[in-house]
Amino acid sequence: MTKSRTRSRKGATPPAKNTRRDDEIFLEPLDEALSQRYLAYALSTITARALPDVRDGLKPVHRRILYGMRQLRLNPGGAFRKSAGVVGEVMGKFHPHGDQAIYDAMVRLAQDFASRVPLVDGQGNFGNVDGDNAAAMRYTESRLTDAAELLLQGIDEDAVDFRATYDGLGAEPVVLPAAFPHLMVNGANGIAVGMATSIPPHNPAEVIDACLHLIKTPNARTETLLNYVKGPDFPTGGVCVEPHEAMIEAYATGRGGFRLRARWSTEDLGRGRYQIVVTEIPYQVQKSKLIERVADLMQAKKLPFLGDVRDESAEDVRLILEPKSGSVDPVALMEQLFKATDLETRASLNMNVLDASGAPRVMGLRDVLTSYLAHRKDVLVRRTNHRLAKIADRLEVLDGFLIAYLNLDEVIRIIRYEDEPMQELMKVFGLNERQAEAILNMRLRNLRKLEEMEIKAEHKALKKEQKELRALLKSDDAQWRTIAGELKEVRKAFDPKSGLGRRRTSVEDAPELDEIDLDALVEKEPVTIVLSEKGWIRTMRGHLESGGDVKYKEGDGERFLIHAQTNDKLMLFGTDGRFYTLDVAGLPGGRGHGEPIRLMIDLGNDQSVAEAFLLEGEREFLVASSAGYGFIVAEEDCLANTKKGKQVLNVPAGAEACVCRPADGDLVAAVGDNKKLLVFSASELPTMSRGKGVVLQKFQSGGLSDAKVFSAKEGLTATSRTGRVTSVDGWKAHKGKRGQAGKIAPKGFPASKKFGRGF
Repeated sequence: MTKSRTRSRKGATPPAKNTRRDDEIFLEPLDEALSQRYLAYALSTITARALPDVRDGLKPVHRRILYGMRQLRLNPGGAFRKSAGVVGEVMGKFHPHGDQAIYDAMVRLAQDFASRVPLVDGQGNFGNVDGDNAAAMRYTESRLTDAAELLLQGIDEDAVDFRATYDGLGAEPVVLPAAFPHLMVNGANGIAVGMATSIPPHNPAEVIDACLHLIKTPNARTETLLNYVKGPDFPTGGVCVEPHEAMIEAYATGRGGFRLRARWSTEDLGRGRYQIVVTEIPYQVQKSKLIERVADLMQAKKLPFLGDVRDESAEDVRLILEPKSGSVDPVALMEQLFKATDLETRASLNMNVLDASGAPRVMGLRDVLTSYLAHRKDVLVRRTNHRLAKIADRLEVLDGFLIAYLNLDEVIRIIRYEDEPMQELMKVFGLNERQAEAILNMRLRNLRKLEEMEIKAEHKALKKEQKELRALLKSDDAQWRTIAGELKEVRKAFDPKSGLGRRRTSVEDAPELDEIDLDALVEKEPVTIVLSEKGWIRTMRGHLESGGDVKYKEGDGERFLIHAQTNDKLMLFGTDGRFYTLDVAGLPGGRGHGEPIRLMIDLGNDQSVAEAFLLEGEREFLVASSAGYGFIVAEEDCLANTKKGKQVLNVPAGAEACVCRPADGDLVAAVGDNKKLLVFSASELPTMSRGKGVVLQKFQSGGLSDAKVFSAKEGLTATSRTGRVTSVDGWKAHKGKRGQAGKIAPKGFPASKKFGRGF
């Protein structure tokens, strides 16, 4: 059966053999062939998809959408048309790509929260700031806006070049005339091959003012232009808190970024409580995902100061943030939220665009505006020449009409009696063929006297306009004055007092982080920190005493019991010589046994916590290892910012850190495992921020058991585990120099060879 299917029918033409000649086969290395073809693809992506043109600020797909809608006569104030019809028109005639890609681009042009100045007037569901997608193209309708009409203004007057469409059956504009600097106004985003662009939107009136200043002062510096362009102006508002010096550098080089924050205010709820209302969120942040992120952080207990978050938005954004207590500073609360969520984002600036020759370049603000003004000058010259050609054409016809009116009787006679009136008119009055044709096509009612007067008036007006336009072409100053006049007229459509033209993003200074008391974020409550012998840590409400309601796992017991406040910081000193810092508010609470301390700090399995205390900030500590080395360190040098902690005391091999206590006094007492006691002057110890230290006491066997700084006036004391304080009499007999072996401790010295906790 298979053979019969493959057998050719009788009389059928056999399949054509491969007739490629050997001279049509080119041999080349694979890497060269791939690189050449990939380069062609990259150039196509850069020039025809991803990067906008500096002159009109549009990518090809946007330009084709606007031109296609104009061809469909979807003008402002006119009727809407189904978006599917627009997409089909654009795809069939200009943009041979996917219909969804075209529709997505058109939707963005219609979204007032995505485009600073929308170019498409959409009717129906075009998405929202929550991130919901637009309805399908068969359900929505669209037409051009007034701003889009400004971009297209003069396109029928030979203002720009046209090129053949992809199928060669039509023509499309290479660039639009662009009556306003659209690139800076609406910005652009795109990722090409090996390069990208990211330009935030700006206020149209401010950008036009900068262009007008640049016309007057072509060599204006970027700093001067920023007196007009205050910074980016996002359609969703917000607050830009980028320093002015950084903005100058970004606009001068074309690369940089801007910190953008949500706009918020407080509402008094009475009885000492308040709520924070967020009315504007950063550009391109989806409100629903923002709320979801805040809720996740609250559930993970990473925002212990925040009590609730909810969305009360209707047409306007209204997010409610409720603190747990009215004592929480709202500024500090928002600073922490800015750090943890997308209530603060960074908008990048990378003005990588196609210049007038089609080459990609990174331009600064001044270069972008200069290129735009050069384009407007080219448009003005082309439109002027086009108008002059129209005037010359009309004057030619009017000259023929005037000759006919001056010789009306003879013209009538020729038309009535001559066999070839056109040739006779050309011969008798010296007319050309076009003038004679116009006279012959003239209606009888146009022969009245009033019509003759109107033709003479039109002729005079056209002559005057022709003279003015020729003078315009000869004068560079006159051209710039005309361009400035056009920009001033366009600026009226973006009046800063109007809804479209008013600035939405304010430029302000961010509060200095050093000036914000982040402890104010946490409600101050008394708690007891419990750290067990096996390294389990937790907090319990109130200040509890040892042996009270504190329960431990079987085989475990008390190691440290510290009275604290929720806004305190806990300092831990490990036997590895590292200090670790934890927020008390972030420690696990509840009725359980807590969590292993090693989940919160990078403490080795063979290491343990030697000391635990609360941070005060201005103390000095004596730190020492069991090898007998130690020094004095400032408390601020012990503060750690990471989970890994901060290495302060370098511990020799085989030893461990064993001493950390306040260095408050003029004498140091050191006791070894051999129960020998040495007392020496505290001035013999150096103050260091990190190191091994110096020898405190020498030992023939064993090592250092404990050390303490005390005052000679108060005397040497020791504290038992139960808290009983005993005086060590006879300590003066043990005075010597640092590094000596010392003498056997006096009678009554604790058998544990410890001075007790110093905190």
